[in-house]
Amino acid sequence: MLPICDLARQYQTLKPEIDAAVTGVLAGGHYIMGPNVKAFEQELGAYLGASHAIAMNSGTDALHLALRALQIGPGDEVITTAFTFAATSEAIGMVGATPVLVDIDPATFNLRPDQVARAITDRTRAILPVHLYGQPADMGPILELATARGLAVVEDCAQSIGSTWSAPGQPLRKTGTIGTIGCFSFFPTKNLGAAGDGGMCVTADPALAERLRMLRSHGWKRKYYQEILGINSRLDDLQAAILRVKLPHLERWNLSRRRIAARYDQLLADIPGVVVPGTLPDTVPVFHQYTVRVPERDRVAASLKEAGIETQVYYPYPLHLLPIHAALGNLEGTFPEAERACREVLSLPMFPEMTDSDQDGVVAAVKAALSRPAGVR
Repeated sequence: MLPICDLARQYQTLKPEIDAAVTGVLAGGHYIMGPNVKAFEQELGAYLGASHAIAMNSGTDALHLALRALQIGPGDEVITTAFTFAATSEAIGMVGATPVLVDIDPATFNLRPDQVARAITDRTRAILPVHLYGQPADMGPILELATARGLAVVEDCAQSIGSTWSAPGQPLRKTGTIGTIGCFSFFPTKNLGAAGDGGMCVTADPALAERLRMLRSHGWKRKYYQEILGINSRLDDLQAAILRVKLPHLERWNLSRRRIAARYDQLLADIPGVVVPGTLPDTVPVFHQYTVRVPERDRVAASLKEAGIETQVYYPYPLHLLPIHAALGNLEGTFPEAERACREVLSLPMFPEMTDSDQDGVVAAVKAALSRPAGVR
């Protein structure tokens, strides 16, 4: 079976360095918030161009604590996309705020700024764009809206580490450094993945950075002297050590992902029914996923599985149709593009070590699946 992401293959390319890093942590005996965590914060901050980087134990906590740091809570609204992983809206609910959902651009799968503008109310405190699949959201109009209305912008960069965006005529900026706070995940399958959970917040605001550091460590600046209500969200040194080994390879891996995506675009172009992902001008995506639209998606996925190729559906349900969000009152048909995406999207194998032969097999299987008559697997 060709996996959608081959973590074992990646490990083998870095085995001596990773094994030495893990052994070093175990021998040193400093496992929580140790020297590797501090070094990783500095190194990732430098890579992103972020003034402050605050490590946490998951991407979900990064989103949650970013909203806490901004003192967003009950009675407040946060605008985000209807088509994303549950953690995005979950973090909003965890602080007691209300998620206000908007529809997506059918080409990039990211939220539409024009719908954000219509969703703003007197209770809106923040906009939470998701750079889905490693495709930067349309940040220009989002920043204009936020500036005009005095809103924070919290970037969900769980899938976009290393991707860039620029305003016309301006230098490229990495996602996560464009808004007020950027939130990252180091879940193992991410472009920069740990061997477990991990997360990070980055910001240019020193006051927010200090509050984030307190929130991740029980609400204290110095041990046992609790000043605010925090949680335990500390990255462990083993994960930080592994991430430090991988970080110098991230640009090369992202370049490989773009090459593979471009080759997919070319190979899939002549297959009727396949719609390849779109990219905004002035952005450089990192293709955490290579996600196409196909007719009869579930039949195609089943056919690829029979051919020994793993695919995934990210995501089968739009947020507004999940039971947890029923109280928002958004019925079926409210966000038609998000709903259509949930019926059509299929993520194909994508990882930096993928060979041309691997990719040729995927494309051949897609072509064979779509050449069969409807109703035939």
